[in-house]
Amino acid sequence: METGGCRMGGAGPAAITLEELDGLEESPDSAYHSHGSSLEEEAAERTDDEEQERLLSYWQSVGRGHQVDVPRDMAEPIQQLTRNNNPQERQSIPFTLIQRKEKLGDLLYEKRQYGKAKWACIKMKEKQYEQSICLGFMKLMRYICEQNSSGLYLGITIPIVTIVHTNESQSAMTPAVTVAYYLPEVLQDEPPHPFDSDISIEEWPSTIVYSRSFRGITNEDSIMREISVLAAILESPELCLQDTFIIAGYTNPAAANRHNEIWFLQRP
Repeated sequence: METGGCRMGGAGPAAITLEELDGLEESPDSAYHSHGSSLEEEAAERTDDEEQERLLSYWQSVGRGHQVDVPRDMAEPIQQLTRNNNPQERQSIPFTLIQRKEKLGDLLYEKRQYGKAKWACIKMKEKQYEQSICLGFMKLMRYICEQNSSGLYLGITIPIVTIVHTNESQSAMTPAVTVAYYLPEVLQDEPPHPFDSDISIEEWPSTIVYSRSFRGITNEDSIMREISVLAAILESPELCLQDTFIIAGYTNPAAANRHNEIWFLQRP
């Protein structure tokens, strides 16, 4: 994946899911194509400010639904992430497919191996899971959008993952979670340092996971339900960690019909 500046040209509607952002294109007569005249520059500045306001207002509206305050200083990272949301430039986390388990043509789960890699991680402990992932994701957005030692836009990688924990009986989640962003391949050797001291760069070991896809919102109830479903499907769930799981999100927390996966982690 190539890295580039966050302030690329382009404007679009106030839509922020990854799928909806696919349609954001620069208008042929956009002010970003101006030739330096003061009137066109002023028009471009007004358009830029209006776009920021639209996107920020949308995120704030979504945030209120999760009891999360989206501060005004998120306006620029939100706009930058929107403008750079090119599907061809998104890097999927690489893995080796070991097994696909199907039943009557339906995929039940996949067994995959993920290699050793560096991640930008932030630990959160809000009252609700939705609050933790929204606030954690916003902090990671700032890191991705130039608030790092390189001063560059780092690029989108998917999925964004969240480590969750349950009690020993798997009857309830604990509030502490870790939200993590996979560093693009070109940055794995020397990851940019985050300005936010709450974000740490961690190297995760090679891991075998059992992955099952599901859609919709992710909260305590839906996560516990998906843990129970995958535990019932696996032939030997005891081979996996019993109190630590990963939620992999392929759409951002503002999306209603999210594409998610639940991951069971095989014991080392």
